[in-house]
Amino acid sequence: MPAFEYAPAPESRDLANLKPSYRPFIDGEFVDGGGEPLKTVNPATEEVLAEVSTASAADIDTAVKAARKAFEKTWGPMPGSERAKYLFRIARLIQERSRELAVLETLDNGKPIKESRDSDLPLVAAHFFYHAGWADKLDYAGYGPDPKPLGVAGQIIPWNFPLLMLAWKIAPALATGNTVVLKPAETTPLTALVFGEICQQAGLPPGVVNILPGAGDVGARLVGHPGIDKIAFTGSTEVGKQIQRQVAGTPKRLTLELGGKAANVVFDDAPLDQAVEGIVNGIFFNQGHVCCAGSRLLAQESVAEELLDKLRHRITTLRLGDPLDKNTDVGAINSAEQLTKIRELADSGEAEGAQRWTSPCPVPDRGFFFAPTVFSGVHQSMRIAREEIFGPVLSVLTFRTPDEAVAKANNTPYGLSAGIWSEKGSRILWTANRLRAGVVWANTFNRFDPAAPFGGYQESGFGREGGRTGLEGYLDV
Repeated sequence: MPAFEYAPAPESRDLANLKPSYRPFIDGEFVDGGGEPLKTVNPATEEVLAEVSTASAADIDTAVKAARKAFEKTWGPMPGSERAKYLFRIARLIQERSRELAVLETLDNGKPIKESRDSDLPLVAAHFFYHAGWADKLDYAGYGPDPKPLGVAGQIIPWNFPLLMLAWKIAPALATGNTVVLKPAETTPLTALVFGEICQQAGLPPGVVNILPGAGDVGARLVGHPGIDKIAFTGSTEVGKQIQRQVAGTPKRLTLELGGKAANVVFDDAPLDQAVEGIVNGIFFNQGHVCCAGSRLLAQESVAEELLDKLRHRITTLRLGDPLDKNTDVGAINSAEQLTKIRELADSGEAEGAQRWTSPCPVPDRGFFFAPTVFSGVHQSMRIAREEIFGPVLSVLTFRTPDEAVAKANNTPYGLSAGIWSEKGSRILWTANRLRAGVVWANTFNRFDPAAPFGGYQESGFGREGGRTGLEGYLDV
């Protein structure tokens, strides 16, 4: 059956309150940055959204000093019950401004508005609510009777979930008594800088949160700054390795959440229609710009053909286009650079002999778009089976036995996430216990909760974010 035809239902971009220019947030104020200004672009239209003033080396020094002063004089000594009040206030302000933030996130990032509005923003607020509850209970978190904050945390976040990654980083840092210097991604700085306004609205003491937009050089200087006590980084494995080398031999604490090549394992007794929905959500949510995306589908041979038929049919119903349209399922690729990488890896799949199937959906003439694509006949030696594509591209492999499924799923340098589809609880538990992945979902995918720790193994990084376990990365225990 063909997809229903829907009339366009665009969200108003006026809700974003977009400004012509944005500035770094340092010591409680927005200031002119000394770095080279950058222009942030709407990936769906290639139009310039705003000019962003970036941080210089002097600005980084100023921000770190402000964070140190706030830690020693204000935030660190503050009782947890008082810190919690600020976090609760921030959470409520995020809820009040959620529609504005969702539209701004979609404009700057390219993700569909329904994902920004219905997935990202509720979870952003939930992280601040959850960690606010921990602020006065740290003595009971299992880390001793009087756990201490580390000091000043340098945090670097990626472009795929700009505001959500900010919440994952800032909320636990503040709850545990640390202060923060955060660098948002070069291509998506806007919602992070609006978060500076929310900090002002909440009356957060100056210097507790500092936000420094800029390119990779700003992040590198932040990592190397002697006034930083802890680095938290989410991004590519390549950059994560550089950071690990840079902090080696220093007293800085480090947590890394890096790339992934997750396996979604579908057994022959799985509810296939339910599995199809999980597969689609696992790889095409946020255009595949997800570290834990289920980019490898491992299907048991006896159901592989039926599963692929159902999957292709479901993908043809996905709507690709204007991210601000509430009917859009697949939005824009975040940048021209990322689109080039996706195309290059997809072409390599064809060149190495995999069978390519691409959704027949129309692709806009303007903007950075890539139609959902599925490769079958994939072998483990192919680049599309081994390298993180970070786009809407699914590689399909098959297996005959559970042991073979586990061997293929673990045949990767990554270890961030995995999915298992089966009606047998015993089979799910048997498989989950053998998969080398930080998060394993059963008969679902991409489910997140602030109370659940998230993180990986091997080249997917180390340390956990979220839950009681995630507090440890910001405590001296």
